[in-house]
Amino acid sequence: MDTGRDETRTLHADIPVEQWTLRRYVLKVIRGPDAGLERSFERRQVFVGTAPDCHFRLSDPTVSRSHARIEFGPLGYRIVDEDSKNGVFVAGVRVRDAVLPPEAEVQMGETRFLFRLGTETVEIGVARETRFGDLVGRSIEMREIFAILKKVAPTDATVLIQGESGTGKELVAEALHRFSPRRPRPFVVFDCSACPHDLLESELFGHVRGAFTGAVRTRIGAMEEAAGGTLFLDEVGELPRELQPKLLRAIERREVKPVGANRPVRVDVRILCATNRDLQGAVEAGLFREDLYYRLAVIHIEIPPLRKRPDDIPVLVEHFLAEVARRAGGGPPLKLAWETMERLKTYPWPGNVRELRNFIERAVILAAPANGTPLPLDVPGPQVRGPGGAGDGNDVLRMSYDEPYKEAKERLVREFETRYFTRLLRATGGNVSRAARRAGIHRKSLEYLLKQLDVPRESPDG
Repeated sequence: MDTGRDETRTLHADIPVEQWTLRRYVLKVIRGPDAGLERSFERRQVFVGTAPDCHFRLSDPTVSRSHARIEFGPLGYRIVDEDSKNGVFVAGVRVRDAVLPPEAEVQMGETRFLFRLGTETVEIGVARETRFGDLVGRSIEMREIFAILKKVAPTDATVLIQGESGTGKELVAEALHRFSPRRPRPFVVFDCSACPHDLLESELFGHVRGAFTGAVRTRIGAMEEAAGGTLFLDEVGELPRELQPKLLRAIERREVKPVGANRPVRVDVRILCATNRDLQGAVEAGLFREDLYYRLAVIHIEIPPLRKRPDDIPVLVEHFLAEVARRAGGGPPLKLAWETMERLKTYPWPGNVRELRNFIERAVILAAPANGTPLPLDVPGPQVRGPGGAGDGNDVLRMSYDEPYKEAKERLVREFETRYFTRLLRATGGNVSRAARRAGIHRKSLEYLLKQLDVPRESPDG
């Protein structure tokens, strides 16, 4: 199949970009709990599973959280099993990695869906370089993002950056500002999750003297502070609903009204924002205004977690080792032992790039090898899970101090629940009713938890 690559087009005059021509396709569930679900895709890569971050999300408990991915390549669209528990079957044949025909039936657990290739085409750009600003990556996923960033940076478009904690959302925003005409002007970061709710409006829009108790002087807000430049709203999903219409009005009218002021103030500012929440899901749940979501997501950039782009780990490690060497006085950067690099590539990195960076810095400081000797395998750092995953006999819950408190706590609670209920089901022979009684919770609550945690039942429960 012709990939449609055209290297004559560029994002900037001196930076060539490959243009890939993709054909849109449809996925339609024809059997299973989600029968009738139909989605059209024009992405290079789509993940299928029950996890909230999957592009084609299913509710079937026999489907793994990240069951498989469908991605475009030189031979067309291929489907790859993501180490699922029940496997992937194409036309009744189990496959690990297979090229899909123009129309095919795919089975995952109790779900069967139809893959149908359309006739409409869409072009995507893939940058040929492996960095953009301070962002580094050689995977196609990251180079696809670099191509988008280069197109978007010179504009004033509002951008929503979505991704897990530690993936580099702020670096994306900094790069967009750095390569824009607004570069000489301020780049202001406003963390919506770090400010008390009762002060958010004042901190964002400013206030006049006497507006409230304690307002002893007039103060400009973050939007005025960023005048002429860029305002980066981090964790915008934490913005209270009552403040959302005021932000929408400020973006639409390019003006803010400080707390206690009689007249609005004109502002010329570009808005970039980021979240690690499913903002579209928050819209559906009524927690986030739909009109504000679409105003913020004029350009929507999704940064994949590091576990979904292991090809980036070697180049990131080299980048961090060179960075440590520069800070240490400019000597030659250290190298990693081959075994260590292989181990890093298989570790899931719950703290993403931030965790990898901190691990490398600790490894260099604590290992301190002789000049030219690669860092050894037993450097301190993350430990790979045993082959059994949860419930593999290792009762230690491993903490990562490279994650923010909230993300670290959520991960540890999830890991505890997964191990607890896996072993409880094993002890009760897969009988959910008995397991619920022993756990002291309602059966329906346990069924919901098992589905959310992707914990399999070992035998049917009558």
